[in-house]
Amino acid sequence: MISAVAAKINEQVMSKEKIFGQLADAIAATLATAAHFTLTLDGEDSQFTRFNRAQVRQTGEVSDGNLTLTLMQTDRTAAATVPFVGEFEADWSLLKTALADLQAMLPQLPVDPFVVLPTGSATSRMVNQGEILDADAIASTLLTPVNNLDFTGIYAGGLIFRGYADSADQRHWFESTSYSLDFSLFDAQNRAVKGTFAGNQWQQSKFLDKINQAKHQLAMMSRPAKTVERGQYRTYLAPAAVAELLHMFSWGGVSEADLQQGNSAFGLLRQGKHSLSAKFTLQENFQQANMPRFNIYGEVAPLQLPIIEQGKLVNSLVSSRSAKEYQIPSNYASRGEYLRAPEILPGTLAADQILTSLNTGLYLSNLHYLNWSDHPNGRITGMTRYACFWVEQGEIVAPIENLRFDESLYQCFGKGLVDLTDFQETIPNIDTYGQRGLGGSRVPGILTNDFTYTL
Repeated sequence: MISAVAAKINEQVMSKEKIFGQLADAIAATLATAAHFTLTLDGEDSQFTRFNRAQVRQTGEVSDGNLTLTLMQTDRTAAATVPFVGEFEADWSLLKTALADLQAMLPQLPVDPFVVLPTGSATSRMVNQGEILDADAIASTLLTPVNNLDFTGIYAGGLIFRGYADSADQRHWFESTSYSLDFSLFDAQNRAVKGTFAGNQWQQSKFLDKINQAKHQLAMMSRPAKTVERGQYRTYLAPAAVAELLHMFSWGGVSEADLQQGNSAFGLLRQGKHSLSAKFTLQENFQQANMPRFNIYGEVAPLQLPIIEQGKLVNSLVSSRSAKEYQIPSNYASRGEYLRAPEILPGTLAADQILTSLNTGLYLSNLHYLNWSDHPNGRITGMTRYACFWVEQGEIVAPIENLRFDESLYQCFGKGLVDLTDFQETIPNIDTYGQRGLGGSRVPGILTNDFTYTL
């Protein structure tokens, strides 16, 4: 059921990595010594299967890749992207044309005072060899436990690869065989429970546990819904909901450029005018991430980097471009200075004590439609979604109608934070817009006081 996939992928990867290296060598041999270049590759060989009402509605394979060539000379830079075919002659023909175009264009472009030229001698090779489902086993494996339910979702699995090479002879290669399942279960009244299941090793027992958990929540959704009046309520946010809040940290949050330009929700935290709870610690942790450590400059991030430590902002994400602009050390963040391998450290709240500790309030499994409502003060608005419940005296009483919330990070992760769970969950990046996403976040659930609901 699984071994044939691994053998096929391993053969494909060896060829792709070799061709990528040959293309980088060809560019280096063609360029004048005064010029610098970087060459990046991102691609995938994936199986996608879409389900609706517990039936396969669409299935197929996608093999896709792109090469991006960036040329730099006299503080000017230009880039071009071409498809990656996976055959040297075809790919070199496309790159050679792109290189000629860039060479003609470059002298006409304005000077970039903060251009980051390739330096250093970093090399890396990271291979995550997974064991995933064969294409012909996907339908039977996923549908058998839900054949009497309205099961909707999309399965994506296969190889994701990334490559980097430059004129300083830095070389990096990353490949990962992985899968993700994003699914929902619906009842007769079109109420839904959502779940995700992802990893590098397919584990049938854990998949069945995830489905049974969703079934249990769906049964509770059949109770009459409760309308909750707007106000402030003690609230438990499950890991999937916490991951949605954490995503906002990468959007005008912990970026050094945003902090310098006054566009960060944590400017007041850096200035000491607001604080977070001493129970809250956030770090980048590539030891647990299915994500390359190298960035578009060929730099390798540290395995771990504390960002917020016991409520204090101890590091921002600093790219080499920001380092050059603001005259501060780089910590080899991505060009966009977003979190790539975020982890919120756990607390002391045990799973079997969540409802008892919540006592009376709201249990939120998921959030969506998040946006800043007051960016400088870290205030976020959004909606509850999927399997959210009203709890009284430690017992789930009823599902709730969807609510809009409007709350500050300084409240829910600050003075309102009661505790974090003693367990964490990995919430995968399941984006498939343009290409399959990599990585995800590792987070606990949180119990917080006085969470504000406005509608």
